[in-house]
Order: sequence, then structure tokens, then C-alpha cells
Amino acid sequence: MEESKKAKTNTANLVQNYIGIDIGGTTIKGAIINHSGDILREARIETSAKGDGEGLRNNVVALVNEMVMGYGGFKSSFGGIGIGCPGLIDSKRGMIVFSGNLGLNYYPLGSVVSDSLGMSVKVTNDANAAALGEAKFGAGKKYKDSILITLGTGVGGGIVVDGKLFEGGSSAGTEIGHTVIVENGEPCTCGRKGCLEAYSSATALIRKTKEIMQENEDSAMWKKYNLKMVSGKTAFDYAETDEAAKSVVDWYVKYLACGVTNLANIFRPQVVMLGGGVAAQKDKLTKPVQKLLDKQIFAGQGYAGVKVVTASLGNKAGVYGAAALNM
Repeated sequence: MEESKKAKTNTANLVQNYIGIDIGGTTIKGAIINHSGDILREARIETSAKGDGEGLRNNVVALVNEMVMGYGGFKSSFGGIGIGCPGLIDSKRGMIVFSGNLGLNYYPLGSVVSDSLGMSVKVTNDANAAALGEAKFGAGKKYKDSILITLGTGVGGGIVVDGKLFEGGSSAGTEIGHTVIVENGEPCTCGRKGCLEAYSSATALIRKTKEIMQENEDSAMWKKYNLKMVSGKTAFDYAETDEAAKSVVDWYVKYLACGVTNLANIFRPQVVMLGGGVAAQKDKLTKPVQKLLDKQIFAGQGYAGVKVVTASLGNKAGVYGAAALNM
């Protein structure tokens, strides 16, 4: 019995490396990552055509095989494969319940990849994977409780509690972008009105910037940008010198801070990390959001304070988090 236990322990100690897969709308990224967070090998491949489950399986398998063969070819030396996938994911079954980006419903991605490779496979939502990646290897690695909010075309994110990914019932929770912050407010892509995504996504920021520029023809923003050139950084570029630009940034920060405060009051994480394209503004964004959070958070920041920081792993957060599913 003792010898058996020692054998299992020794085998576990040999497993140092893990495979992380991040499935995007056009590209599937993969990485071999060790316990220390070192990326030992990377690769990528095109995502299959929308609605092609078999093609998706084949591309993931090809990507894994390429990385494994390039790193020695011994599948038994890996602690498993983790996959971050867009959409509603049943992580217990490794099932894509619904993914508009991939055009798949009730597709058993985990089991078909596992059967093809003879390796253990875990699957979670891509935003959840990114949150776990930041929590374990990025801006949240000093904390047990953290939340990642991604500010891109939409608003996504994930929640880590006591070092573990929190996914909600049937892995269907933590849809951060679809919490309402303005009753009967701006329409959201989900069909509701007033969602955080409708106010705090890059899409919303661009919409508001264009609106304010059209209302203020003398704004300095027109010196460098026309309406077709407006991006999530346009208003931030001129906020210190132009009142119209400042009004856009103040508007954006106000609603984002409202969403951050709601999450802070519910989960009381030690840190909220802002990722995605808009978060490239760093202190220009985190400092004013922190200031409003400090004023609005329940019972103040004196006890169980919450920090607002910029996420640090960029577009590699997904592969880090996917790999961490097996750590």
C-alpha cells in the first residue's frame, strides 16, 4: 500500500507541464505552460468554419499534436489539456451548450478531443479561463479572491473565489456584462436594456465619443479623428485638454465604476482587474474608477478593501487559464 502511494506521488511530481488552448473566432492559440507560469512552446491554427464541430475537433487535435511532438512527443508527461471556449459551456461535461461565435450547440468538445488524443481534457468559457489565468499567473496572483472584467467589443469576465474559478449553477453564471446598471437604459445585444455591456464596452465608448463629437464641432478630437477613425482611445487622448473628450471619459468611468461597485459589494474580492482593449489606458482608467469605487463601496474601504488594477497577461490570459484548469 505504501509503495503504491509513493509511486502515485512520484508520478504526480513528474507532471510539470500543462497544455492550454484558447479558441477564438478566427484563431485557436495553444501553449505548453509549467507550474511556474513559463510558456515553453506556443502554436496557433485557424478556427474551423462556423458550425463545423468536427473541423474544430481536428484543428484542436492538430494543434496539440504539433506542440507535443515539438516538445518531445510524450503525452504521458503532461498533466492534461485545458480549453477556453466562447459561449455557454457545461464545464462538468466539457460540452459547448451554445456558442454563437462558433455556430455550435450541445457539442461534446471535451470528450471528442480526449478520445482523439488519449489525454484528459477540461473545458470552460473563454472569459472564465482568462480570469483564472490572471488570478494564477497575472495581476491577481497575490490574491485569493479576484474578478476580471474584459472591456472589448462586449463586456465579459470571470470570478475567482478562494483561488478557485466560480462558474455558477451548471457553469452558466458570471455573465458580468449582462447585469443591468440603468433600468430601461441603452439596448444590449442580449435583448435586455441597460446592461453594463451597453455602457462599458469599447463599442459603447465609441458610440458615445461619436455622439459627443457630433454635438461639439469645435472639439479637439476632430483635429486627429473623423467619425470613421474613432476608437476606444479617442476620448482618452484629449480628455486632459478638451471638455468634450473629458465628458465622454467621465461618462464612461461613471458607469464602469457602477458595475465594479456592484460586483465588489456582492463578492468583495481583493482585486478587480480590468482587461481588454479599453484597459490599455491603464492609470487613466483605473485611477478614476478606483476613486469612485472608494466613495461608493458598501461600508467603505477601511475593512476588506478592493483594489482596481490593469490585467497583465493581455491576449495570453486565456491559454494561461486554460492550462491552469488542470493544475
